[in-house]
Amino acid sequence: MPVHVPAAGDEPGGGIVKLGAIRQLALDRGDTDDVRRLANVEQRYGDTARISAETLELLKAFEDPLVPSLRPDLTAIARIPARELAAFAEALIDKRTEQMRSAEAADSPYDVGRSAQALNAAAVALRGLTAGTATPPIGLLNLERIEMVPVGIQRGELVSTIPLAPAEETAVTYKEWSVTSKEFTTIVTDSLEEISETGVTDNTDLAQSTSSQSQHSNQFNITGTVQGGIPIISGSSTAGFTAQGTESASASESIKHARTTTQKASARSRREHKVTVSTTTETGTSQTSTRMLKNTNTNNPVRIDYFSLMRKWRVRLYRYGLRLTYDIVVPEPGAAMRRAYAELASLRAQQGPFTFNVKRSDITTERVNQDGQPDPNGIPKYQWLADRHGVTVKAHPAEPTPLTPSAHANTDGGWWFLNAEFDVPEGTRIREVRLDAQIGKDDADEGLNFDVIGSRIEPAWQNRPGALIIRDHKIMSVGSGVPFMQGYTGHQKVIFFVHHAEQVLCRLTVQLELTPEAIEQWRTDVWNALYDAAQAKHFAQQQEIAAQIAAIEERLASVDTLTLRREESDEIMKCVLKFILGTDFDFMPPSVLAAFIAANVDLQHGIGFDGPSLGLTPDQWTLLRQHEDVIRFINQAIEWENVVTFLYSYFWDVPPSWPFIRQLRHPDPTRQAFLRAGSARIVLTVRKGWEERWMRYAEGGSIGAPIPAPYLSIAQEIAAYDDRNYPGIPPANPGRAAVHLQDSVFTTSTVDIAPSSSPVDIKVADSSGFVVGLPVVIDVEDERHIQESQTIIAVPDAKTIRVAKVTFAHRGTQAPVPILQPGEKGALIAEWNEYTPSSGTDIAVTSNLATIS
Repeated sequence: MPVHVPAAGDEPGGGIVKLGAIRQLALDRGDTDDVRRLANVEQRYGDTARISAETLELLKAFEDPLVPSLRPDLTAIARIPARELAAFAEALIDKRTEQMRSAEAADSPYDVGRSAQALNAAAVALRGLTAGTATPPIGLLNLERIEMVPVGIQRGELVSTIPLAPAEETAVTYKEWSVTSKEFTTIVTDSLEEISETGVTDNTDLAQSTSSQSQHSNQFNITGTVQGGIPIISGSSTAGFTAQGTESASASESIKHARTTTQKASARSRREHKVTVSTTTETGTSQTSTRMLKNTNTNNPVRIDYFSLMRKWRVRLYRYGLRLTYDIVVPEPGAAMRRAYAELASLRAQQGPFTFNVKRSDITTERVNQDGQPDPNGIPKYQWLADRHGVTVKAHPAEPTPLTPSAHANTDGGWWFLNAEFDVPEGTRIREVRLDAQIGKDDADEGLNFDVIGSRIEPAWQNRPGALIIRDHKIMSVGSGVPFMQGYTGHQKVIFFVHHAEQVLCRLTVQLELTPEAIEQWRTDVWNALYDAAQAKHFAQQQEIAAQIAAIEERLASVDTLTLRREESDEIMKCVLKFILGTDFDFMPPSVLAAFIAANVDLQHGIGFDGPSLGLTPDQWTLLRQHEDVIRFINQAIEWENVVTFLYSYFWDVPPSWPFIRQLRHPDPTRQAFLRAGSARIVLTVRKGWEERWMRYAEGGSIGAPIPAPYLSIAQEIAAYDDRNYPGIPPANPGRAAVHLQDSVFTTSTVDIAPSSSPVDIKVADSSGFVVGLPVVIDVEDERHIQESQTIIAVPDAKTIRVAKVTFAHRGTQAPVPILQPGEKGALIAEWNEYTPSSGTDIAVTSNLATIS
C-alpha cells in the first residue's frame, strides 16, 4: 500500500521524482533566462508561483553543462520546492507554445516539429511532477515468498479410448518424436554463350589473254671446187660455206580480274547448366512402440483408456514480515537481451535467392569515379564493377593497329593491273581505306589513267597529262556514301588499274575497328566473370550467415534455467540503477573508456583491468569511482532477493517495435515473457534496518545516515544473493527451515559469561538490532563444544542484552565472544497444490467413467 512520507528537516524531498521531471523538460540553452524575464509569472499563476533565484540557477545548470558531473546532484535537486518547479514548467510551456505559433506562422515544418516536440516534453514533465509529488512511490509490503516443490505425479485428462470386443485383437502404435530440420541449398549456374557464323562467298573472275608470235629466217650458201696437177702429183680441193639465221619471238599476256564478296550470317546460342545442391540436416529423437492388445474374455468387451500424467506441486506461501517498498516502472526490461534476436532478424533478412543486378549494358568503358558516377578522370566502369566484386576480368580489346599493304610495279605504259593483298585480323573489320600513290607518266601522247577496281571513279585520276601523286585519300565505294570495303573481314585483295604509266607505287592504310560480335563477346566474358564471382560470394555469405544463425540459436537455446533467471535478475537490477541514477550515470564513463583504449588493453573480452598499470590519470580514476558509494548503497539497501517484478505487455513499448516483439520466441516461457515485455513494474523492497537511509536517499539524495549503519558483511551479501527464489526452480533454502542470514545481527562481548539457569545480562559492543523473543547464538563451534542458542528476553540498553539462561561458561576476557542473532524464519500462511502438464501417459483397463476427470 502507498504511504505518504513527510519531509525530513528543511529538505522538501522527492529528489528522484524532481530529477526525472527536470530531465523530461529537455532544457535548451536560454530557456531559464527566458522564464526569468517573464515579469508576470506571479500574475499568471498566483502568488505561489514565485521562483527563487537559487532554483533558476540550479535549473540553468541542466541546459548545457560542459561535463555531466557539473550538473547539480540529487541532494540539491531535492531542496527545490515542488511548487516552484511546477511554476517553472508552466512558464516554460507558455514560452514554447508561443514559439510553436511563431513557427506555424513562418510556415517552417522543421521548426514546427521541433517546437511541438519541446512543448510536449514540457507538458509531460509537468504532469509527471504533479502525479509524483501527489503520490510518492513509497509503500509498505508484506514480504512473502512462494515455494513450489514437486511432490508426485497425478493422472490427468482422458486422451484416448480403445474398445475391444470379446476375443478381439488389435495393434496400437505409439510414436513420439522431436525433430529439428535445417536446410541449406546451393545453386550453381554455368552460363555459356556461343556464336556460330556461316559464310557465303561470291567470286567474279574476268580473264583476258593475248598471244603474238613472229619468226624471221635467213639462209646463205657458198660452194667452190679447185682441181689441177703436175705430172708427178695431181690433186683436188673443195670448199663450202653455209650461213643460216633464224629469229623467232613469241609474247603471251594474260590478265585476270577477280572480285570476291563474302557474306556472313551469325547465330548466337546460349546454354545454361544449373546444379542445385540441397543439404538437409535433421537432428532429434524418435521413439516408437507397438503393442498388441487382445481381449481374452470371450463373453464381455473391455476398454483401454489412455490418460495424460500431470505433475503435482506443493505450493507454500511464507511471510517474512513488513518491508518498506519503492515502486518504479522501467521501459523495455529485456532490451539488452533483444539484441541477439535483432541480430538474428538482421541475418535472416540477408538470406534469400541470388540476384545479380548488373546489366550487360552496364559493362562499358565509360569513366566513373569510386561511387560509380561519371568522371573523365576515373576508371572504366567495367573495371569499377570488377573491383566491387573482387574479380579480375578481361581487359577491353585494344584498338586494332592499321594495316599497310603496298604494291609496286614497273609498267610499260599499257594496261596494267596491280594487286595488294592483306588479311584482316579476327575480331576486327575494315572501317575505311586510305590511299597513298606515286605514278609516273610514260612517253605516250595519251593521258595517264588510274583507278581502284570496285571503288568510286575519281575524275582527277583520268587522262592526266603528267604524273599522279596521291596523299591519304579516303577511298569510297561505288554508288554509295560509305567507305570502300567498309565492314569487310578475312583475306582481302585490292586491284589497281593503270594505263600509260610507269613506276607505279601504291600503299594502302587500312583502318580497322572491332566487330560488334567481338565487343559483345568481350562484354559477355566480363559479365560471366562478374556473375560467377558475385554468385560464389553470395553462396559463401549465405553459408556464413547460416552458420552465424545456427550459432546464435544454439547460444540462446542451450542455457540452463537457473542461468536464465539470474540473467533476468541482473537486467532488472541494471534497469533500476539506470532509472535511479539517471542519464548522467555511465557504467563506464567515455573518458575512462578512451583511456583504456589508449592503453591498448583488451576491452572486447572484458579483461581491461588485468594488468599492473592501466595508464589512468587521477581525474579519470575520479570519474570511474564517482558513483562507487551510491552503487554499493543501492545494491545492499535493496533486498534484491525479494524484489517483485510485474511484466507489462508489448504494446507499452514503442509502436514500430510491436511486430518484432510479438514474434520473439524462446523455449523457456518465462524468458519469452521477459523478452516480450514492453515495460515492467519493479517493487523494490528495502532491507530491514535500512529504511531511514533509503528514505533520505530517495527524498533528499544523500546516502548518509544519522546513526552508524555498517555495510553488509561479505557473508551476509553472499547469503542474500543465494536466498533468491527463481520462478519454476525449487528454492535452495526452503522457507520452512531456513533463516535469513543477511538479516542477522552480530556483536561481540569482552566479558566472562558465567553459567546460570536464571536470566543473564550480557555486556556487548552494540545491542542495536537485536529483537526480543528471537534466539541468539553465543560463541563459536569448535573442539570445546560450548556454542549454545538462547532466547533474548530483554534489551536493557545499547550495551546490554538479556538472555533466558546460559548453559556454558564463555571467556570473553581471553578472546571476544561472538553473539549472532540469525534472521527470522518465514511464517507459513498458506499451502496448496498445483498441477503442470507432462509428457507421460497412463493406461487403465475399463476405468470407472464416473471418476474420469
